[in-house]
Amino acid sequence: MNGLPELPERDLPPGRHRLLKEHLMTEIRHEQPAPKRGRLLRPALAAAAVATAAAVTFVLLPSSGGARPDVQQPTRRSTAALLEDIALAAEHEKSYGTVRDDQFVYVDSEVSYAQSGNGRKTTIEPAHRQEVWMSVDGLHTGLVREAGTPGHSVPPDVKPGQVGWDASSFYNHVKTLPADADAMYAYLARTATKYSDQEKSQAMFVLVGDLLRDSIMPPRQSAALFRAVARIPGITTVEHVKDAAGRPGIGIARTDPDNPLRNEWIFDAKTYEFLGEREVATKDNAGVKKGEITADTAVLRRAVVDKAGQRP
Repeated sequence: MNGLPELPERDLPPGRHRLLKEHLMTEIRHEQPAPKRGRLLRPALAAAAVATAAAVTFVLLPSSGGARPDVQQPTRRSTAALLEDIALAAEHEKSYGTVRDDQFVYVDSEVSYAQSGNGRKTTIEPAHRQEVWMSVDGLHTGLVREAGTPGHSVPPDVKPGQVGWDASSFYNHVKTLPADADAMYAYLARTATKYSDQEKSQAMFVLVGDLLRDSIMPPRQSAALFRAVARIPGITTVEHVKDAAGRPGIGIARTDPDNPLRNEWIFDAKTYEFLGEREVATKDNAGVKKGEITADTAVLRRAVVDKAGQRP
């Protein structure tokens, strides 16, 4: 993995990464008319979407012979208790120390998707490396590199004080989020419904997933986030799940009321470290079988570095 060659870079037009993210990460629609989309596409960088699929109609990752054995229906385990354990672990996460405005948040991931569209047969990609460098202050051009594709420079399309900044995962924004669970819940409810026409609780869950995927967050804000999530209706626990790198864990999940999908965040069952996320089909629909994995990621490393393209 460390021997991944340096990839050439090309510009991705401002705003394009937001469009690809919304297009890939939240859209496997019913065959009936699609529900209304958000009024404004969320500005957070999509580690899984930026470089992969300008022409993709939907994302589908079938398993090789039916539903994967680790895909289960949500259990009755106490989700609130699990989220409190995750929050307590988050409070004791390492600090990244002083983070400068001109630095970048680096996220190294393993991702796996399938692509379909334009009359093509669905094809399945093997799990592969993806690296994202995201501006700390939202004012510097970021970078995405993905194995097998050209690199993409990503000009920031949302800046401090502009519309969309309050939903972004730039570090200089997330460090200002509330450190109190009540205030964090109010922030999620206010912001998610401002930028999405999804059902309120699902919009809140999706916003939290954006923050988990794309950013590093100070320990106090991270703990408040998970305690706020415990109050979102419909949150469940899924046992014996694996991320895209094959690491076992336990899932915090919510079924999308507008789409045949269950969104899952995966945590280490002992350390409660965030490992990755999945989307699982909840019914047969448009060629997707119930229980099939429709998106699969694993976060392998996060760091703060001095420039885009630099590895820690």
